[in-house]
Amino acid sequence: MAEESLQDLLDLPVTRRIIEDGLDWDRSIQLKDIGIALHIAGPEDFWLLLTDRYSRERILMDAADQFGAEAAKSITIDEGDFLSALIEYYALSLRDELLCESCSSTEELHYPEDRIARLVDLLRSNLSPAGERPILEVCCGNGLATQALIRLGFNPFAMDSDRCEICLALKKGLMDPARSFVLDARLLPRFFSGRPFHAVLGFMVGLIDASNWSFWREILLAAASLSESELLITVYSQKEANLIAKEMERAGWGGEVIDNQDSGGIYDQWVYRGRREAL
Repeated sequence: MAEESLQDLLDLPVTRRIIEDGLDWDRSIQLKDIGIALHIAGPEDFWLLLTDRYSRERILMDAADQFGAEAAKSITIDEGDFLSALIEYYALSLRDELLCESCSSTEELHYPEDRIARLVDLLRSNLSPAGERPILEVCCGNGLATQALIRLGFNPFAMDSDRCEICLALKKGLMDPARSFVLDARLLPRFFSGRPFHAVLGFMVGLIDASNWSFWREILLAAASLSESELLITVYSQKEANLIAKEMERAGWGGEVIDNQDSGGIYDQWVYRGRREAL
């Protein structure tokens, strides 16, 4: 890939430089409605893939004459398969330290077993079987809550804006590179269209207060828009859960606030459980 992250696929900084400055390539393959692959013969032999599919500016379309005139062939690929391949490519590149200059890979991951066990119990009672439909976990951090989903037989897509957290879990083999990605959650609808997920989940997404509510509101609304059926969000306080419930109600969700307090009194104490109301 020319770009170094999913988020760069929105602004296309490297692709723009290639278009402006030129690049020595000897042949190309057009990916219909997706982008173009350029064959670079030297100093090493490789293919460079450019795509503007997720950008609001279809700059490759404008440069079609420059790249496409000598295309060896044109192929059609499934857009869902293409996005899945992108997610895995960037996850593997992150894990293998191709996208950063320094890494704290010696750090150990410590997952509190009691919290995972509590989440398993919570999910078992409040998340319906997804069947063949995927589920999405937002703000997954280092994948602690992801482990509860895995134990219940789910294979979630899991994402966070902190690449180091996800990288560490990938290095330890605790997250699936085919379903783990780095992105600002507010940008999720730029990559996923419609409602492709059975459920969207977020665990300890706060602390939410008046000073940062607009930020979290954008995240939760963007994530919720991708769910066909269910939402499950855990927070520290009842006040946070009530705030989320009111916003989701305005967005067309029915739901409830669940008291999930325990003696530890820190994680996942309150839960918003949402169901999409029939139109």
